[in-house]
Amino acid sequence: MSTFSRTDRSQLGQWWWTVDRWTLGAILALMFIGAILVLAASPAVAVRIGLDSFYLVRHHYAMLPVALAIMIGVSVMSPRQVRRMGVIGFFIFLGLTILTILFGQEIKGATRWINIGPLNLQPSEFLKPTFAVFAAWMFSLQHSDKRVPGYLISIAAYVVVVGLLMKQPDLGMTSVVTLTWFAQFFIAGLPIIWVVAGIGVGVGGLVIAYFTFPHVTERIDQFLDPKAGDNYQIDRALEAFSNGGLYGRGPGEGTVKLVLPDAHADFVFAVAAEEFGLIVCLLIVAIFAFIVLRSLLRMVGENNLFILLSVTGLVTGFGLQAVINMASSLHLMPTKGMTLPFISYGGSSIMAIALTVGMLLAFTRKRFPGSVDL
Repeated sequence: MSTFSRTDRSQLGQWWWTVDRWTLGAILALMFIGAILVLAASPAVAVRIGLDSFYLVRHHYAMLPVALAIMIGVSVMSPRQVRRMGVIGFFIFLGLTILTILFGQEIKGATRWINIGPLNLQPSEFLKPTFAVFAAWMFSLQHSDKRVPGYLISIAAYVVVVGLLMKQPDLGMTSVVTLTWFAQFFIAGLPIIWVVAGIGVGVGGLVIAYFTFPHVTERIDQFLDPKAGDNYQIDRALEAFSNGGLYGRGPGEGTVKLVLPDAHADFVFAVAAEEFGLIVCLLIVAIFAFIVLRSLLRMVGENNLFILLSVTGLVTGFGLQAVINMASSLHLMPTKGMTLPFISYGGSSIMAIALTVGMLLAFTRKRFPGSVDL
């Protein structure tokens, strides 16, 4: 039974009766599943790196209430407030990404993390959703105010963002940002000839990355020819899927997590497969698909271009990240080092995803004519 009556005019009361509770429930389900899987996968990883066995579990569980607060807090905002926060956040995290490249710590050949006091932050994770909101604003301004060259500003911002991501380098994040921005540009009215040209540029960029960045070359070669290099993690992940079968070995009974270095993060989907089986894996896929499709269906009949483009960008980035993680675990594409939203262990990742879905919930709330102040 709801604790809010329909006559409740408080901000939380209005939020409860206007937010998409089906999507909210699906997101909470992902958080719950993630809490179980982190508990299953993290202790073995923590012991291997010399930490207390439940150190990573405690850290993840400490982040969950913060993530929930971010998600609810952002979803209560009006579209105008979310737009302001997204645009200001874009410039803040753009600056932090630049500082990361200059002063960040290099880990496994990439410079993606920066220490800010006690926090170890990956600014590019937050750059992704805030850039989606900024790009949506620019595209919508192109249509509403001809004095503003929204398309050119958005293109310039995209070039800067991609340049910084490739400098780190982070091809996975670059791919997600590119596809997200391109989807928004397409919905905003990109001519079909430019769609074809964009695809050509994307393919050309991938070829250049293959010959420019050694780690990209290595991962693509290993994907095309498993004998070309070290496929230890992929082999163990596929072994986990094989061991799990339809119903899994049971909670805590998995063995592959004991030797899989990134079992708690990039390959948590494999842990789910071994311990809980194909049925739970399909349930996870179904929840992600539900959130994406439900959010898009909420945009049917939406007349505000900014809201439409923002939701398109946010949900595209969210869905792509999930697809990339799960496809990598199944060796359907080269590994990208990308977490599974709300399922993988994470600090910056889970905060950024909470920000993303908070914005998504804010934009998909029920609104009445004249109630949206943009």
